[in-house]
Amino acid sequence: MKKLVLIVTSFLLYNSALSAQNPFNKKEVLAQMELANKYFMDKWPDTGKTIITNTERPSNIWTRGVYYEGLMALHEIYPKEAYYKYAYDWAEFHKWGFRGGNTTRNADNYCAAQTYIDLYNLEPDAKKLKNTRANINMLLNTPQNDDWSWIDAIQMGMPVFAKMGVLENDNKYYEKMYEMYMFSRNKHGDNGLFNPKDGLWWRDADFDPPYKEPNGEDCYWSRGNGWVIGALAKVLTIIPENAPHRAQYVKDLKAMAKALVPIQRADGFWNASLHDPNNYGEKEASGTALFVYGIAYGINNGLLDKKTYLPVIEKAWKALTTESLHKNGFLGYLQSTGKEPKDGMPLSYDKIPDFEDYGLGCFLLAGSEIYKMK
Repeated sequence: MKKLVLIVTSFLLYNSALSAQNPFNKKEVLAQMELANKYFMDKWPDTGKTIITNTERPSNIWTRGVYYEGLMALHEIYPKEAYYKYAYDWAEFHKWGFRGGNTTRNADNYCAAQTYIDLYNLEPDAKKLKNTRANINMLLNTPQNDDWSWIDAIQMGMPVFAKMGVLENDNKYYEKMYEMYMFSRNKHGDNGLFNPKDGLWWRDADFDPPYKEPNGEDCYWSRGNGWVIGALAKVLTIIPENAPHRAQYVKDLKAMAKALVPIQRADGFWNASLHDPNNYGEKEASGTALFVYGIAYGINNGLLDKKTYLPVIEKAWKALTTESLHKNGFLGYLQSTGKEPKDGMPLSYDKIPDFEDYGLGCFLLAGSEIYKMK
C-alpha cells in the first residue's frame, strides 16, 4: 500500500511539475491563433480594399496597422509564406506609405511603419523604407514632443522609433521616443496622463481629474491602458539591453502589471471601465488581450514574478479562447473604436465591432507571447 501511495504521489508531483513547466499547450495556442487569423484573411482577401463603416477609409489606417503587427508576430513563431505575402501585398498596394503622406504627425497614420520595417528586415529593399525614413526624420528634426496626446498613440508610434533605432544603430531615435513618451506621461493634461498612485493611465486630457466615473473613481479605459502596456512590452522586445531609458519602460510596465492584478474579473477578462464595474463594466476582449501580451512578456523576460502573474494570464487566455473566440475564428466581446468605456456598448459574444482588424491584432500579439512561454 505504501508503495502504491508513493507511486501515485510521484506521478502527481511529476505532472504538477510538468504543468508548471508547460502552462500552455503550444499546438493549441498556435491553432487558436491560426483559426482567428484565417477567419479574417478569408473575409478580406483583397488587402487593398477600403474599409467602409460610417465612412470610407484606406486599409493602411491604424486599425489595419495593428492587425499586421499581430500577423507579423504570428509569422515570427510560424513563418508561413501566406502570412508574409498577405502583409507584403498590403504594403505594396499602399506603396509603403501612409495616410496623410510623409509629413503626418499623427501616430495613427504611421503605425503601418511597424510592419514595413519588419518586412524590410526580412528582405531589405530601399523602397520599403523611403516613406518611413522621410516621415520619422521629419519628426526627429522638429522640436515638438507633444504629438502623443492620447495614450493609444503610444502604441501606434513608439515601436516605430524603437525599430528605426535598431535598424540605424542610432540613439537619436531612442532619445526622441523617450521625450515624446515622457511628455505624454508627465505633461499632457494637468500633470501628465499617467497616475503613479494607481499605476494606470487616463486616456487623454479629457479624462484626467476632475473627471470621475459615477462611483467617484478615476476613469481608466481598458483598451487605452492596454495600448500602453503593449507598447512598453513591444519596445522592450525591440531595443537592446543597453538602450537609454530602458529602465523607465521596465518600471512603468511593472507598475501597470501590478495595478491590473487586483482588478481582473473572476472570469479572466478585464472590464472596459477598469475602476468602475457598474459603469460599462463589461468584459472586453481587446484590452484583455493587450494585458495578456504585456504581462506574458514580463514573465517571459524575467521582469515579473511567474508565480504571481502566471495565474493571471492563464485565466485571461482561457477567457479569450473559450468566451471570445468562436469556432469559425470570429472574436466576440470586442469593443468598437472609441476613446472611453461607454463607446460601442453593449458588447456580446456575437456583436460585430465597427472594425474587426485591430482586435485580432491584439489577440495575435497575446498569443505570440503565450506561445513563447516555457
